[in-house]
Amino acid sequence: MTDPLIDIRHLSVPLPRGADRAFAVEDLSLTLNRGEILCVVGETGSGKSLTALSLMGLLPTNLPRPQGEILFEGRDLLRLPRRERLRLSGRRLAMVFQEPIAALNPIYRVGAQVSEVFRLHTDLKPAGIRQRVIDLFAEVRLPDPEAILRAYPHQLSGGQCQRVMIATALALDPALLIADEPTTALDVTTQAQILRLMLDLRRKHGTGILFITHDFGVVAEIADRVAVMRHGKLVEIGPREAVLNDPQADYTRQLIAAVPRLAPKATAAVLGEQVLRAEGLSKTYKTRTLIGASREVQALKGVDVTLRRGETLGLVGESGSGKSTLAQCVIRLVEPDGGEVVIDNGAFTGLTGSTLRQARRKVQIVFQDPYTALDPRQAVGDAIAEGPMIHGLPSAEARARALDLIEAVGLDRSAARRFPHEFSGGQRQRICIARALAVQPDLLIADESVSALDVSVQAQILDLLAQMQRDLQFGLLFITHDLRVASRICDRIAVMRRGEIVEQGPAADLFATPRNPYTRELLSAVPGRDWQDRPSQGQQP
Repeated sequence: MTDPLIDIRHLSVPLPRGADRAFAVEDLSLTLNRGEILCVVGETGSGKSLTALSLMGLLPTNLPRPQGEILFEGRDLLRLPRRERLRLSGRRLAMVFQEPIAALNPIYRVGAQVSEVFRLHTDLKPAGIRQRVIDLFAEVRLPDPEAILRAYPHQLSGGQCQRVMIATALALDPALLIADEPTTALDVTTQAQILRLMLDLRRKHGTGILFITHDFGVVAEIADRVAVMRHGKLVEIGPREAVLNDPQADYTRQLIAAVPRLAPKATAAVLGEQVLRAEGLSKTYKTRTLIGASREVQALKGVDVTLRRGETLGLVGESGSGKSTLAQCVIRLVEPDGGEVVIDNGAFTGLTGSTLRQARRKVQIVFQDPYTALDPRQAVGDAIAEGPMIHGLPSAEARARALDLIEAVGLDRSAARRFPHEFSGGQRQRICIARALAVQPDLLIADESVSALDVSVQAQILDLLAQMQRDLQFGLLFITHDLRVASRICDRIAVMRRGEIVEQGPAADLFATPRNPYTRELLSAVPGRDWQDRPSQGQQP
C-alpha cells in the first residue's frame, strides 16, 4: 500500500492571547492520497483555511508556531528550512485562493504574472515560457489564450480570473493542489465548468486536491472523501456517499439540513399594491477591448419589471447578464440611458437634489460584502440611526428605532456600541439589513447578499429577510446567482441574459417547466442537484 501524499498528524495552530479559543486548528489528523479529492467543509472559523495555509507555509506571522506534523512525500513541512519550503511552493504544492481578482496584481498583464512562475523555477527561454503559458490557458479552457495573455485582471470576468489562477497553480505540475473556496462567488454555469476542470486535472495529472468549501452541492459533485470541521476540530470524515447520505455527527446533519433545496416555495397568497414599476430600462457601457479598440456593451435592453408589496422577485443569471446594473438603475446609483422607474406610485427617474434624496428613502439596498459596506470607525448603532436622522427623524427617536431593529435582527441591544470588526460576517449582514430597514423603505434590494455566507448563516439571513418582509410588507428585489437560494425565498423569478429578461414567472412554474433553453441550462448546472433529489441523503424536508 502506497504512502499518502499528505499525512497530517495532530496538527494544532495556536491563536494569540485574547482570542476566543486557544487553537484555530486543534489536534487535526487526516490524510490525502495521490489522485484523490478531499473536500474540507465547515462554517467560517472552523479552521479550514488555516489548515491550508499551514500546508503552504503561509500562516500569518502573528500566530505562534504550529504544532504536530505535516508529512509531504516523506518530509515534515513544518520543520523544513525556509529556503527548501519556498522551493516546494509552486513546484510541488500550489494553492488557488477564493478571490482571484485580489490575488492577481492589477498593474501587470496576466500573462506576465503566470510567466513569473517559470522564470523563478525553470531555465526556459522567454519564447518557451510564452508557449507554456498559452498552452496552460488552453488547458483551463480560456477563450483566445493569446489575447488573454495580454489582458489585465480587470478586463477579465471573475470566472476567467479564477482560471488564470488555476493555470498559475498548475504551471509546474504540482503533486498537491489546494483550492480554497474557488467557486463561492461564481455563477452556476461557471462554477460547473471549474468543477469539471478540477475533475479533469485529477484524471490527467493524478493531482491530489484539497478542496475547501462550505457548499455541500459542490461536495456532492467532486469529492472522493469529506472532512467536516468545527471550531478547529475534525468532527467527521469519510467517503462522500457515507457523509452526505448517512452523516454520523449532529453538526454534519445540521449543516446538510441548512443546504437550500431546489424546491420553490408557494407564492404569497395576498400581496399589496404595486411598489415598483420599471419600464423600458436601457443602459449601454462604452469600453475598450484588449487591443485598444472601442466597444459598446448593452447592459440593459428595454427591461420591464414590476413588484408588489410583500412580494419577492428574484433576478437570476450569469455574471454580466445585467442583474446588478438593473438594480443600480432602479436605485439610481447608475443613471439609465432610457426608460422609467416608478416607486410607490411616484416617479423616480428625472428627480434631482433634495427631491431625489427624499425619494431615496423609499428604496434601500443590501450589498454582498457587509464589511466594506460599513464604516469601520462608526459604531453600528450610529450607522443604523444615521439614515433616519438624515431624513429628519429626531436623534432620540432614530436611536430608539436602531435599538429596536438590532433586536429584531437577532442581536443584543448592547451591540449598538460595538464596531463592525467585532462581529462575524453573518452578524454584519444582519446589521446591514437593519440599517437598510431603518428608513422604512417600500422597496429593498438585496444584491448577492448571502452568496459568501456559510450555509447555516445563509439560512438564518434568508429566514430573517422573509420574517422582516412579513412584518413590514416591503417589496424585495433579490439578486442571486444561486438558484437554490432563489427557490427558497422568491415568489417570482426573472431570468436575465445579456441585458434582457428571457423568462419570468412564479418560482414553482419556472423551476418545474422552464420554457427557455437558457433557463434549462442554468437549472442543469446547479451543483449537487442529483444528490438533493434523492430521498435518502439525510436532509430534513
